Amino acid sequence: MKATLYKYKAIDTAGKIHNDCIAADNELDLEQRLASRNMELIKYKEKNNPLFNFKARKISRRELINFTFQMQQITKSGVSILDGLVDIKDSSENPRMQEVLSGIVGEIKGGKTFSEALSEFPQIFDVVYIALVKVGEETGHIEDVMHDMAENLKWHDELIAHTKKIMIYPTIVTIVIAAVIAYLMVFLVPELVPFIEELGGEIPMHTRALISTSWFLGNYGYLLLGLPILLYMTVDNVARRKPLVRLYVDRLKLNFYIFGTIIFKTNLARFSSCFAMMYSSGITVLDGLKIAEKLMSNAVLRQSIIKVREKIAEGGQISESFACTEIYPPLVIRMLRVGESTGALDESLLNISYFYNREVKESVDKMEALMTPVLTIVMGAIIMWIMSAVLSPVYDSLITIQL
Repeated sequence: MKATLYKYKAIDTAGKIHNDCIAADNELDLEQRLASRNMELIKYKEKNNPLFNFKARKISRRELINFTFQMQQITKSGVSILDGLVDIKDSSENPRMQEVLSGIVGEIKGGKTFSEALSEFPQIFDVVYIALVKVGEETGHIEDVMHDMAENLKWHDELIAHTKKIMIYPTIVTIVIAAVIAYLMVFLVPELVPFIEELGGEIPMHTRALISTSWFLGNYGYLLLGLPILLYMTVDNVARRKPLVRLYVDRLKLNFYIFGTIIFKTNLARFSSCFAMMYSSGITVLDGLKIAEKLMSNAVLRQSIIKVREKIAEGGQISESFACTEIYPPLVIRMLRVGESTGALDESLLNISYFYNREVKESVDKMEALMTPVLTIVMGAIIMWIMSAVLSPVYDSLITIQL
C-alpha cells in the first residue's frame, strides 16, 4: 500500500508552528510520525486529491536531471541525504517538486531508506533509477551512481531535444502545405467550377477528378482528420489490452521505412547505456536485464530481452543469448562477445550505446534532409495538378473559338 501525502500544520514543544508535507499510511500514522519529531498535529489535509494527484504528474526531465546532479554534489561533499533533500526542497521554485521532496523527506524520517522513499513515486523515478540508488546505498558509492544517472538522463534529454529540433521545420512545412491545399480545394476550386462548366465542351478527366476531390473535401473533409485519429485511438486501446495485438503493431513499427530504424536504434542505445550502468554498479546480469527490459518501449524488443534473460538463466552466454533472438545485428553480438571475453562488458555496452546514439542522430538528420524536398515536390505536384485541371478547359475553349 502506497503512503498518502498529507499537508499538515503542527506545533512543536517550543511553541513553533510548522507547515509542511509528510507521507503517512493514515491519519493515526500521521500523528505518530509527528509525535516522533516532538510535534503535535493541529490540522491536516490530504494532498493527493484524485484530480490533482502529484504522484501521477511527472516532473520534467530537466528538473529530474537537476535533482540528480544536486544529489550527486551533496553526497560527494559528505552532507547527509536528508539534509540535502531539505535544502533542495527549500531552494526549489517548482511547487510540484517541493511536494515530491517533502514526501521523500517524510518517508525517510519515517524510517525508510532513500531508495524506498523514491519508490513511493514511480511516475517520477523509474525502476532503473530506484535500483541504482539502492545499489549505491548498499555499496557506499551513491555519489558515483548519481553522477552516472545524471549523465545518462542528460544524454537522453539531448537526444530528444535534437530530434524535436530537427522535426520543427518539416512539421511547419507539412502544416503550410495542408493549409494551402485545403484552401485551394475547399474555397478556390468551387468558385472556378461554374466558370469551367460555362466554357462548354468536354471536361478533361483530371479536371473532373479535381472537382470531385474538391467536393469530397468540402463535404467530408472532417473524415480525413477524424478517421486517422479514431483509428489510432482504437488500435492503441486494443493493443493496451491485448498483448498479441501490441506485439503485432510494434513489429509493424520496426518495419517502417527510416522510422523503424530510428525506433530500434533509440531503444538499443538506451538499453545498452542503462544496462552498462547497472552492470558496473554491481547489479547481476539477470537482475539488470529484468530491470532494463522495462526500458524498451517496443514490445518486440522487450520480448527479446525476456528471451535473452531466460537463455542466460539456463546457462547460456550473454552474446549467444542475444544472437538466438535473431533481432540484434552482428556488430552488437560481436561487441558483447568481446566484452565477455575481456571481462569489460560494461565498456562494450557503452560502446554500443555510443555507436547507436550517433546512428540515431545521423538517421534523424537524413530524415530531415529527405522530408524537406519530398514535401516541396508534393506541394508543387498538387499545385501543378490544380493549375492544369483549371487551365486545360480554358485552353481547349480558346482553340475551339480560333477554329
